[in-house]
Amino acid sequence: MKTTKFLKIHESLNAKLVDFAGFQMPVHYSSIIDEHKSVRNSVGVFDVSHMGEVIIKGEKALDFVQHITINDASKLNIGRVQYSAMCYKDGGIVDDLLVYKIADDEYMLVVNGANKDKDFEWMNKNNSFGVDINDESDEYSLLAIQGSNSKQTLDKICSKELDMEYYHFFKAEVAGIEMIVSRTGYTGELGYEIYFKGDETVAEKVWAAIFEAGAEFEIKPIGLGARDSLRLEMGFCLYGNDIDQNTNPLEAGLNWITKLKKGDFVGRDSLVKIKEEGVSRKLVPIIAESRAFPRNGYEISVNDEIVGNVTSGTVSPVLEKPIALAYVKKELAVEGNRVNMIIRGKEIPCIITKLPFVKK
Repeated sequence: MKTTKFLKIHESLNAKLVDFAGFQMPVHYSSIIDEHKSVRNSVGVFDVSHMGEVIIKGEKALDFVQHITINDASKLNIGRVQYSAMCYKDGGIVDDLLVYKIADDEYMLVVNGANKDKDFEWMNKNNSFGVDINDESDEYSLLAIQGSNSKQTLDKICSKELDMEYYHFFKAEVAGIEMIVSRTGYTGELGYEIYFKGDETVAEKVWAAIFEAGAEFEIKPIGLGARDSLRLEMGFCLYGNDIDQNTNPLEAGLNWITKLKKGDFVGRDSLVKIKEEGVSRKLVPIIAESRAFPRNGYEISVNDEIVGNVTSGTVSPVLEKPIALAYVKKELAVEGNRVNMIIRGKEIPCIITKLPFVKK
């Protein structure tokens, strides 16, 4: 099992460590609810160094990125980030990812840690453009500083003013270490990500500087448990639950990143056909009307007919209600419609709502 360069810190904080994406990662330090609320109300720090960073270089770097992703990377300027996805020829999703435009001939693709090896192999398989594809994941550490006080925290130790807009990035020094600083996030809160190279000593220096800077805001380390509940309150998709090779971006509500008019890309023909014929199901947000804990795989029913299944679920720490994402038949995917979630043979009444669950 791999470890990040923050393992000693996690152990010293008595984190509960689990195997995630082949890494030993903290699921929580205190409690998921406590950590969740810390991010919603102030600021927290996630070690997400398990994510993959793949560097694309070459004269035809843009052509390659356009070929393998479904969003339109030609719209990116240097210093911009784009949310996108890669699809198989049948329209199924290889992975969702972030595209960073470093230079006209260089891009950084940030992919899910559990998919890194598969993605890297798939990129190489589709490289007919002569670009260099380098997996630098093991060289990078990645921390996400998220919450309303994240800017005030990071401002103290960053060499540049954090006046960047959403989905932008720049290179700067943080705690004296050169790195990429971006503003994206997976929580729905104001937040930043820092990508940097170096050994455990460097990683520990950066961690200590962030926590010293955020001490007045009661900054806390945040585990993967709260990362999941935070993203679910926003309705952000998780690969392996809400999207995978058996789902396509049109049924998953990712139409907004699916640019069918940009030109040819892997999976385009299938997605055009799916759009023309119409999807058979849609991913919808639901709220249970009684106590329950929704879990992946629970069936959804209407009038004793199975009409779908839950992909992600939790009890929202903010709403204090059970929330979930679920695929249901297209004709039922209407806000206000009532469905049932089947838990151990019992039907739990739910209502289809709209995202995000927690309004920001």
